[in-house]
Amino acid sequence: MSEQSPAGETREEYAGTLPEYAERVLEVAERIPPGRVMTYGDVAEWLEEGGPRQVGRVMALYGGAVPWWRVVRADGALLPGHELRALAHYRDEGTPLRQAGRSAEGHVPRLDMRRARWDGGAGAEGHT
Repeated sequence: MSEQSPAGETREEYAGTLPEYAERVLEVAERIPPGRVMTYGDVAEWLEEGGPRQVGRVMALYGGAVPWWRVVRADGALLPGHELRALAHYRDEGTPLRQAGRSAEGHVPRLDMRRARWDGGAGAEGHT
């Protein structure tokens, strides 16, 4: 998510203006259950198109219209510049976190990717 994608916007506001690939990425982000995450690469693999950078670009431009905090980096680090907002969502949803080590900048926890990662299983009908 970036400043180009304000969190207050909805997908309906983008209707008719989204590239088809962006629409598909956002649909996947909306399918991720609360308390679970997918990496940028997972989303690209799910779509069988593009790669992590393309998914990241879509999320940066249009991610404010969906639960952006559920599409994450593979290392479990929180999105730079949005750590506190994301952390609030993770805590509200019960997303598994790992405590930050003493050397971690700002002592911000990371996602526990082993437990939080969603493979698109249950409730993932409509996979392309």
